[in-house]
Amino acid sequence: MGSIIELNDTLQLTAEQGFPKELNLEKHIAQPYSASDFKDKKFQFQNKPGIRQYHQPPVRNFLVENRDGKWIYWGLIHIIETRLDCLNKTTSGTFKIIYINTPEEMKIAHHLIDQNNDTNYFV
Repeated sequence: MGSIIELNDTLQLTAEQGFPKELNLEKHIAQPYSASDFKDKKFQFQNKPGIRQYHQPPVRNFLVENRDGKWIYWGLIHIIETRLDCLNKTTSGTFKIIYINTPEEMKIAHHLIDQNNDTNYFV
């Protein structure tokens, strides 16, 4: 017998899973956000499929918005807390933003980090 626990370096979220409403791509392109805009803010995510663990602070995780299967690399976060639902096999938790990519960095991040053109929002 055994269990599967996935170790992730990327928190990829849909709106339904709790991608922050405060992060609006169109507004960010017009007037870029910075991490200091969210300095004391904690964000919640819920019901990520699978039992997952993330890198612990001070190690960063990537924050990715999933829009209809296309990924936008927003920046870097620290996972503060995770909650595992072993019956439903989901992960929920809390994170803080530690860095927000500039719009220019967002456009090249997928190529530098991921390189899967099928999920690249900016292609």
